[in-house]
Amino acid sequence: MHGLFQVSERIFQVRGFDIANIIFIKGDAGLIALDALTCPDTAAAALSLYRAHRDREGRRRLHTVMYSHSRGDHFGGVAGLIRQADVDAGQVQVIAPAGFLQKAVSENVIAGVAMARRAQFQLGQTLPKGPAGQVDAGLGKILPMGRPSLIVPTLEITRPFETHVIDGVTIDFQLAPDTEAPAEMHFFFPSERALNLAENTNHTMHNLCPRRGSQVRDALAWSKHLHAALHRWGDQIDVLFAQHHWPTWGGERARGFLAEQRDLYRVLHDQTVRLMCHGLKAAEIAERLVLPAGVSQRWHNRGYYGTLSHNVKAIVQRYLSWYDAHPANLHALPPVPAAVKTLAYMAGIDAVMQRAQADFERGEYRWVAEVMKHAVYAHPDRRDARELAAQALEQMGYQAESATWRNAFLLGAHEYREGPLQLLPPGAGFALVGALSSEMLFDALAMRVNAPKAGPLAFTMAWHFTDRQQHWRVELRNGALHALQVDQAPAARGAADAGAQHARRHADAAAGAGTGNRRWPAAAAGSGHVAGAVLRPARPLHAQLPGGRCRALARCLSAAAPAWQTIRSRRT
Repeated sequence: MHGLFQVSERIFQVRGFDIANIIFIKGDAGLIALDALTCPDTAAAALSLYRAHRDREGRRRLHTVMYSHSRGDHFGGVAGLIRQADVDAGQVQVIAPAGFLQKAVSENVIAGVAMARRAQFQLGQTLPKGPAGQVDAGLGKILPMGRPSLIVPTLEITRPFETHVIDGVTIDFQLAPDTEAPAEMHFFFPSERALNLAENTNHTMHNLCPRRGSQVRDALAWSKHLHAALHRWGDQIDVLFAQHHWPTWGGERARGFLAEQRDLYRVLHDQTVRLMCHGLKAAEIAERLVLPAGVSQRWHNRGYYGTLSHNVKAIVQRYLSWYDAHPANLHALPPVPAAVKTLAYMAGIDAVMQRAQADFERGEYRWVAEVMKHAVYAHPDRRDARELAAQALEQMGYQAESATWRNAFLLGAHEYREGPLQLLPPGAGFALVGALSSEMLFDALAMRVNAPKAGPLAFTMAWHFTDRQQHWRVELRNGALHALQVDQAPAARGAADAGAQHARRHADAAAGAGTGNRRWPAAAAGSGHVAGAVLRPARPLHAQLPGGRCRALARCLSAAAPAWQTIRSRRT
């Protein structure tokens, strides 16, 4: 069910326009937004819905946006609510938990490309909608396809508990780092007797490591922050609400809900670690661990999104890494050669197909999926193997309680039959690149270096960002790119082989070329200059600098730009 819902006298929630919720809080004169959804389109539509029903004449200016945490579906739509120019002019403030910016952009830019592909299996955006396809994403119906935006916070909450009065609304903030997100916070509204717990309480078991991938979340910290919130505000609340799903009204019901969510993550953590210390492997714990009835028999603790099996394995990974301590798995063969040998040991593909078909008829879908994985790796052109693999995953999808497991199984089945679907556009986009610190920008560029090709090269560059008055010394050696901020331009001291001078946004455009921004902005062409380039190969390179252009540098950094082609160079 989607629409505008009233939570309390001042608090309104828009649900169903995005995978997440957006909250509007009515101040004495203006409007406060809690979170901003995934992309500007959905955020603007949500704000329009609020105004259509509660502020038809648009008298309430939206003057504050609060980011609850550093996941993209909670800040990516901010450009649909406010303008950067208004923030720069001091007319709008943006509040976030400590460490928000670094965590938000590092996850979405550094690992964004890999996560975008994996997220297809988690959320099922590319599956057909319907009873045989995608029906839900666990935390909401679906993730929108628009490009995210980001406006840098103007105020960070840095103490464990802080209180601020914004437009007549008193808000108690609680930092909750290393929970669902590495930078996250809760909100208590005393006048409304309303507690918002960001994404740390949901009407489902959450993920401790999502299918798309992330750093494993700390179930123990998660439980402890909920415990602190319960004891600080539990006797003052009439309603508990969050950034996914629907509110829980009534003090007793809200306290019970919060306590049971707290207990869920604590018992998941403690019992996994207990069995881990008894020597059980992650898969064995996942099969054996049983939650107490007081936890497992609550609808809001069921695995509609995260699952007990997946979360147990995440906890083991957090403490012990991927290695299961069996020496045979320490240096196992990669999937394809392992599959070829496995099929040979199993008397070949035809014998495997016969046995797997019999197991399928007996309903042993998990085992058939495992065996057919090897079969398809070893014989990717065998359509009968791909079809049986698809049928096994399809049945597992139909049986899955978790929406994300269902999506993964059904998309796997679809791709066995039809091949990979067209990739979604990368989720990070140019807006997040612009929010990177300069250090993180160079980290992003470093990951673009093709080390085998760049290995013979060695050079230094003096980089001056004129709009930020920053000087950076960048060094490439052995395929590794290192950057260090310095007090003055290295080129001025003769300590660099090349000098680059331009506004930071032009470097952003270069990095953005890998996140969906395929064209170098026209404003960057010819802006600034890069001069005095000298490349020093670690071993002889032939024809590295033809035509007077530093093409070796352009090959090393795949985000090379036309402005760099003006480099004046000489052979070493």
